[in-house]
Amino acid sequence: MINMLDLKNALFDGGVVGAGGAGFPTHAKLSDKADTVILNCAECEPLMKVDRQLMVEHTNEILSGMQMLVEAMGAKEGILAVKRSYTASIEAVNSIIGDYGKLRLHILPDIYPAGDEVVLIYETTKRVVPQGKIPIMVGCVVVNVETVLNTYRKVTSGTNVVTKFLTVAGLVNKPLTVEVPVGITVKELIEMAGGTSTDEYEILMGGPMTGRICSMNDIVTKTTKAILVLPPSCPPITKRKRTAKLDIRNAMSVCSQCSMCTSLCPRNLLGQSIEPHTFMRAIGNGLTYDVEPFLNSFFCCSCGLCEMYSCHQDLSPRRLLDQYKAGLRAKGVRIPDKPNREVNPMREERRVPEHRLVHRLGLASFDVPAPLTACPSDIKEVKLMLRQNIGAPCVPSVKVGDRVAVGQQIAAPPEGALGTCLHASIAGTVTAVTDNFVSIKA
Repeated sequence: MINMLDLKNALFDGGVVGAGGAGFPTHAKLSDKADTVILNCAECEPLMKVDRQLMVEHTNEILSGMQMLVEAMGAKEGILAVKRSYTASIEAVNSIIGDYGKLRLHILPDIYPAGDEVVLIYETTKRVVPQGKIPIMVGCVVVNVETVLNTYRKVTSGTNVVTKFLTVAGLVNKPLTVEVPVGITVKELIEMAGGTSTDEYEILMGGPMTGRICSMNDIVTKTTKAILVLPPSCPPITKRKRTAKLDIRNAMSVCSQCSMCTSLCPRNLLGQSIEPHTFMRAIGNGLTYDVEPFLNSFFCCSCGLCEMYSCHQDLSPRRLLDQYKAGLRAKGVRIPDKPNREVNPMREERRVPEHRLVHRLGLASFDVPAPLTACPSDIKEVKLMLRQNIGAPCVPSVKVGDRVAVGQQIAAPPEGALGTCLHASIAGTVTAVTDNFVSIKA
């Protein structure tokens, strides 16, 4: 059994971060205050297939990695949280979970956003994370499926994080889930999926709810979970193409204060102070005498339900909340310390079924299998971004002309700063070193 200090050092050296979302460095999550470790196999966003497929293809490795984390932290149990519809994943886990004494399976409802860690913790343990706080406050550590696989690989074979699993779906000829070297381009991924099936499209990096519009030249990082090629007319694209000025004007013009955005807000249902409808009222009417709606924007988890599902007037609360949050942080405003209310007794009835969300987004025709495959082509060049996770960007330790091997460390965060090490994802020669990236050519 590996102890926690050795595990922390291994994860730091190996470059292990959260494989979805913001990419919090995994070693910094480990704590002897944790009594429960939760494996997030909710695959929060529609069309993504990575986690459920890894649970089938790498069941032993993932459960062994979970057992390592539980034992290293001295936790009482590890919970494998898997959505009800992931039947193959559930069968794979049930076939061997008896060999892992500290692990248990928990079946999640098919709702969005089941993968939000605050929602996930409540669904699996009935514990409520205080608003503005982190899971360890209630004795929980939440880890992603791919992150646990990377943990297992590092501890058992010394393998550093140099590849990424992601789904390529939408308007492509052969949707797939693929393991590729970190640092390749979106264009290469789409070519692996047989190219686009139409000339009219937009590309999202990430899911339809929280991803961003990108180009063919964008680069895969350790946190890239999906590349979605979507019709320009579908809501996930049209919403993102609006300007903040238009969003505010629309709020001023048509918001009826129906409060549906608040009624279905997953964080509000758990007793948090976020109320999108009062925020929309404040910005739509220029109400600045009460700062609470603005300060409460800190408690928005940016899941996007309010604008992609709840609002029948096509408004964009989430986008405006995100901008206000960013503005408050830039001015040094801190998250207010406020207690939660009681969990809403209507919460279960107000959870949003994922299949309804998929139809509301106009994406039902793209929710098709994306078979897991190895990288189908040789990668000739990669661009490794020096900021791939929450924390400080890495500082390069190589120079132009250096020869590097796969898995060799090429950068590390400044001493004492939050972050993890970065490694070469292909063997070759360093062709560029800047403040933002390191390029390697095979």
